[in-house]
Amino acid sequence: MKYQGLAFKNRKIDFHKLKQYGFRQKDGSYIFNTKLKKGEFELILSISQIDDLDYKIIETSTDEEYEPAYIKNAEGKFVGEIRQEAEEIISDIAARCTVFTPFLSEYTYRVIDYIKEKYSDEPEYLWEKFPDNAVFRNKNNQKWYAAILTVQRGKVGLEGDGKCEVIDLKGPLEKLAALIDNKNFLPGYHMNKKHWITICLDGSVALEEIYRRIDVSYQIALMRS
Repeated sequence: MKYQGLAFKNRKIDFHKLKQYGFRQKDGSYIFNTKLKKGEFELILSISQIDDLDYKIIETSTDEEYEPAYIKNAEGKFVGEIRQEAEEIISDIAARCTVFTPFLSEYTYRVIDYIKEKYSDEPEYLWEKFPDNAVFRNKNNQKWYAAILTVQRGKVGLEGDGKCEVIDLKGPLEKLAALIDNKNFLPGYHMNKKHWITICLDGSVALEEIYRRIDVSYQIALMRS
């Protein structure tokens, strides 16, 4: 049965930590067994290399799968307790063996790594409802100098459907208007458009150029103490 819960949402599995937790490798997957309801049932988890999680709940007296645990509308205290116990174990594995990864683009993570390495600043996830949005702030004055956001393409003036990841950066006031071309450099999304620009993190702007713009934004934030 494919796991449909939220414990692994926006999280990347660390397979080394799975081994430390007690998983064993078998046929390209990582397998973990544990008891439920004091041994009356057994939870079997299987995680593949592509992060898919399958699970089985086996009734030990019959060695057969306990089907009511998979039925969403199956009611009753007993089946509810089994589901809850299984979910608590799965949530514990997610907490101990995964890394929070709210973004999809490798480009985005390269930008985050640049900021971490150069400025030792970590992304701050300020909004519970928007876990795929983050900000970076200057440690000297707590001013924001970058924000990475997940937005609908149309909302930032880009063609096409679906979402994209963008970075908002501060720019020199006297040069900002000339920089915006509504293709590579967009008006600041959800920011003061006199002071911010938006760049889509999809490869349309070279990383070196984005790094340079991050440095400029950092210095502007530093000067506005």
